[in-house]
Amino acid sequence: MSVRATVHTFLLSAAALCAVGAQAADFHIQEATIDSIQSGIRSGEVTCSQVVQAYVARARAYNGMCTKLITADGAKLPAAAGTMRNGAPLKFPTETVAVSKLFPDFDKYTGLPPDFGYMESTMSDPTVKQQHGMVAGIPNAGQVNALESLNIRGERSVTCKGKFDAAPGTALPKDAPAECEKFRQQPDALEYAADLDKKYGKNPDTKAMPLYCTPMSFKAVYDAKDIRSTGGGDVNYAMDAAPIDSTLVSRMRAAGAIIYAHAHNSEYNGGSGDPGGAATVQHPYLGAGGARESWGGTTCNPYDTERETGGSSGGSGASVAANLVVCSICETTGGSCRNPANLNGVVNVVPTKGTISYGGGIGANPYQDRPGILCRTVKDATTVLDAFRDQKTGKYFDARDPYTALSHLTASKTPYVNALSDPSKSKPLAGMRIGVVREFMVKFDHSDDAVSDGVNKELQVLRDLGAELVEATDPQYADDPYIPNMAFSFEDALAEIIPFHLPEVLSWKKEDGTPEFTVPGFDVTSRDYLVSASLHKAPWPANLNLRRIIGNPPATPDVVSGYTFSFQFAQYLMERGDKRVHDWATLNANAKYYNDVRNTAMKNWENKAIDIRTDAVTFTMKRRDAVRMAVMKVMEQNKIDVFVNPSATALAAKLGGPAEPGRKSYGYGAALGIPEVFVPAGFAETAYEPKFVLSKDGKKYEAVTGTEAKKLTSPLPFNIGFWAAPGDESTILKVASAYEAATHHRKAPAGFGPVKGEI
Repeated sequence: MSVRATVHTFLLSAAALCAVGAQAADFHIQEATIDSIQSGIRSGEVTCSQVVQAYVARARAYNGMCTKLITADGAKLPAAAGTMRNGAPLKFPTETVAVSKLFPDFDKYTGLPPDFGYMESTMSDPTVKQQHGMVAGIPNAGQVNALESLNIRGERSVTCKGKFDAAPGTALPKDAPAECEKFRQQPDALEYAADLDKKYGKNPDTKAMPLYCTPMSFKAVYDAKDIRSTGGGDVNYAMDAAPIDSTLVSRMRAAGAIIYAHAHNSEYNGGSGDPGGAATVQHPYLGAGGARESWGGTTCNPYDTERETGGSSGGSGASVAANLVVCSICETTGGSCRNPANLNGVVNVVPTKGTISYGGGIGANPYQDRPGILCRTVKDATTVLDAFRDQKTGKYFDARDPYTALSHLTASKTPYVNALSDPSKSKPLAGMRIGVVREFMVKFDHSDDAVSDGVNKELQVLRDLGAELVEATDPQYADDPYIPNMAFSFEDALAEIIPFHLPEVLSWKKEDGTPEFTVPGFDVTSRDYLVSASLHKAPWPANLNLRRIIGNPPATPDVVSGYTFSFQFAQYLMERGDKRVHDWATLNANAKYYNDVRNTAMKNWENKAIDIRTDAVTFTMKRRDAVRMAVMKVMEQNKIDVFVNPSATALAAKLGGPAEPGRKSYGYGAALGIPEVFVPAGFAETAYEPKFVLSKDGKKYEAVTGTEAKKLTSPLPFNIGFWAAPGDESTILKVASAYEAATHHRKAPAGFGPVKGEI
């Protein structure tokens, strides 16, 4: 059978889907869980093949382009086709938006020429095109562009595309790359599902394979041997699928999951910015860019396709939210799992650093990079977490990732799913104390109101479930008279610990060169002050709180930066061992980037001089140890089990529009390497939309906070976050699952309902 015929056989027609729907009257793909899929298979309502076919049908309906180019004049473009995806060539919109529609007073703009949008052939496959330059989200697009590559024969690889991926038993064309003979021996997602049906039928061994027939996506930075693996980059590898699976993909396979798709991301986890160098940006990018790749394009929010998904695991969040997969594996260096969960209304579980192996992934900062799990329910995410244990040893350790050795100290010996709250209990959180972290609820302007106030209202749910609340006070947040204050504050703990462990913080300077931290009558950099402060005999600087210490230190010439990404990516390329792309120079020689900013940054990374003093890495390691100690001391002295606060207070920005200038995103989890669980907490009905204003000199556009509350035509989701000390996953999961069961805030996006004939 030809590849084309094979693809069309597996992509169900509407009639076939109707037949499946008639058979599976009680099972539905919409909001399907691991349990519902496996129960449906056992009851005979559905087969694994039908489950995967239904997800492929949804991808074909909803996984297309959702952005249009921003051009100088808004002129229409010729039609252009992209790579094969979901069984058909990717189509691009021909309509564009004039820059003057988005940027006021553009006729007075005198800055560098913007990076106007244009179509260009890809480096990986010159026969197909992709969007480059500035883009904007399309209203009500009906598409999210969340899955970069599906594991479907003929389109899962560019190196071995079409007939070069013919099923075994069919002769390959003579011009097929040599690598394709081995590659094509691997079943695709549809064939693997059929094999499961043939082997297990209605009796799957879900004890041995807890993820049996669970179609999953995973961030494009995680290698897979049967799907194009380029971290989202438009890179012409000699073989674009990885030589071996990343550890987490391998363990998902062993647990019975369907390795279904790579999810879009902010290319290479965001690419870690521009380290500076000889290359400079000639065409600035105006407007919010969102989670974007050079190969796959930009992904959009299913609740409002004009808006961002959050980065850098945007495709993971959108694919789960839009019911394109059951769960997805994300990655976080700062907020790259938390933000997509928050903006897409899905559950996120990120365990203690070192629990899930990062072996076989492209990272941004090895010390902070962590895999996380995005699902629609806490139970599903917990089931996936349990499935990452090595099946032979029952441990999370992986020799490919030295950080997993730390799991010996923190990982539960029993399944985490056992810790989930019993929904039949009326007060499942009785006896627990939950600390409200007001430092992360401050409303710096009205754009923070909806989420901060929304999460504050949800605190009553925790009380109703039996928990006792105490709060950390902040001078910028009104003290709640009905919640007792913590007797021992974060500031108290920092005062005891920073003077010895991180005294250099007290010498930080502001941009104007003046000290950032002062106390009247004291030299805060002196030994006398540091000793006195540690014993609570001198005041602590009012602005040196938990919110500040987990933020970035001031940029100074003495702090070496740029080592982590340049080192880790070079290490990844050397280990992968591709014949064509094997170091920074060969990477850039065989790649294209989606805008001038990325092109400049990647060229500077290639030439980045490495200073092995790595002061920035040293500070990050010291900070984790010191602030972890402070947090745990606050927990012990206040008898706190779990902390609670918003995931972030900013709502999703419009693609191509201004991002909220005062938006705060607190990366405490990444900085501390502690476990976190985020759960949908509601929807914002109104927003203070930011605006663009042209600077006085006319050379740049600045975002300013909106002053008028506007009702949203599409309400936007937000999450509540629960976190604690390393190894406290079981406690956090108990609280999160109890809250979820009491609220059920998760709602599927209205624009991505069942396709015709869907089961």
